[in-house]
Amino acid sequence: MYFTKELHRGYNPYIDTAEDDLGTQMDVGLLVLEPGDTFTVLEPEKETALLLFSGHVTYRWEGKTVDALRPDCFRYEAYCLLAGKGTEVTLTAAEHSEIYVQKTLNPRAYPAVMYTPETVQTQHAGANGELMGCMRREIKTFFDYENAPFSNMVLGEVLNFPGKWSSYPPHHHPQPEVYFYRFDYPQGFGAGFGNGEIYRTGHNGLSVINSGFHSQTAAPGYAMCYAWGIRHLDGNPWEKTRIDDEEHEWLWKPDANAHIFQG
Repeated sequence: MYFTKELHRGYNPYIDTAEDDLGTQMDVGLLVLEPGDTFTVLEPEKETALLLFSGHVTYRWEGKTVDALRPDCFRYEAYCLLAGKGTEVTLTAAEHSEIYVQKTLNPRAYPAVMYTPETVQTQHAGANGELMGCMRREIKTFFDYENAPFSNMVLGEVLNFPGKWSSYPPHHHPQPEVYFYRFDYPQGFGAGFGNGEIYRTGHNGLSVINSGFHSQTAAPGYAMCYAWGIRHLDGNPWEKTRIDDEEHEWLWKPDANAHIFQG
């Protein structure tokens, strides 16, 4: 399932579990702030992740303050605050800013954690020329079951280079996943594969993957960065779970494309 929204100043809900969670068990939205705007989050039953896609905002919570500047998500690393239920968080914008918001129910209370450019976990996948460089991308993880077992969510970003593939080779996992897409140009586009469907992706679009093998690609000339969010299933957390499509497992071989250059 893929869809977009007409954005406005303030909070733009994409998925609201009070109406229909689309199988994600998470609320997802994009917060758009203009200079001087202040936005407060206070969820009595839900934990909240606030990921700065672009802009300049000040985070305030529990007597702490972090000034976060990120001109864009393609050349600069992220700031992401993960706040437990009952934590009041205030965001104040110094310039036009856009923040990805992800929430879910969590009975556990815990102190908020700020993930910064210095703490992001980055995997440079496909950087050694695998598949002729066609799946080169950067997989960034802010928090998951390993470093935040108290959370019911996982959140990261993928930097998909122009014309390349990510979330590849095709794979699946039982936990639902959400992708929120950003492109370096507003007319940028790509293609997504999930739920047995193929769909065109664009700037500020969102896809929900509940089943089937999935993967992504960006059109040549357009860089794509997407937030990827996963809700742990009760008793079955996402622990870097990856079930590859058996038909395409051969792509993991280091010489998978060697036959092209033989002779």
